Amino acid sequence: MKVYKVPIEVSARHIHLSATDAAILFGQEYEFNKQIKISQPTQYAAVETVEVIGLKNSFKEVRVILPFRQETQLEISITDGYYLGIKPRIAVSGNLVNSAGGVVIKGPQGQIDMKSGVIAAKRHLHISPVQGKEWGIKHMDVVSVKVAGERSLIFHNVIVRSRKGIDKLSFMLDTDEANAAGVKQGDEGELIVN
Repeated sequence: MKVYKVPIEVSARHIHLSATDAAILFGQEYEFNKQIKISQPTQYAAVETVEVIGLKNSFKEVRVILPFRQETQLEISITDGYYLGIKPRIAVSGNLVNSAGGVVIKGPQGQIDMKSGVIAAKRHLHISPVQGKEWGIKHMDVVSVKVAGERSLIFHNVIVRSRKGIDKLSFMLDTDEANAAGVKQGDEGELIVN
C-alpha cells in the first residue's frame, strides 16, 4: 500500500451562478470584482455575495464563485441545510440531478427561487492527470484519505477529479467534515492507494 501526502482545503458555503441568474440578481452586464483566486485554474471568489433564504433561516452573505456555469449551484454543508430547513443531496459538484431546492437567492437587483441546484458536495481530491498517472489514480476513481490528530479518521469514498485544467493537488472537505476531523485549511492528509 502506498501513502502520499495531500494538502487539505476546507470549502465553506458558496454559490456558482449561471449568466442568466447573475443578470437577474445583479443586473444586466454587471461586472463582478475578484476578491481572491481559488485553488483551481480560472476560478475565483468574487467580492459580491448573495443572501440565501431558506424555510427556517437565512444566510446573509454567501460568496459568489466565478466564472459562470451552465446552471446555478448552491453548495452548503448538511448542517447549513438543517439551519435553512432543507436537505441537500450529497453529490459530485456539477451533478444536479435530483438536487434539492426550496431556497430563495436574493441579490441587490432581484431574486431567484431555486427549485433545484442545492447540494452538499462530495468530498473529493483534485489532482493533475500527470500526477494522477504517477500515483496510479484517474478521474472518478474512489480513494481514501487518512487524517491524523486527536480526532484522526479515514475519509472513504473520496472522488478523484483529474482532468485537463486541474493542476493543483488538494483534498476538498466541507466545514462539517473538517470540524468532525479537527482539521483546517492547510493541514495534510494521507492518500491511501491500494
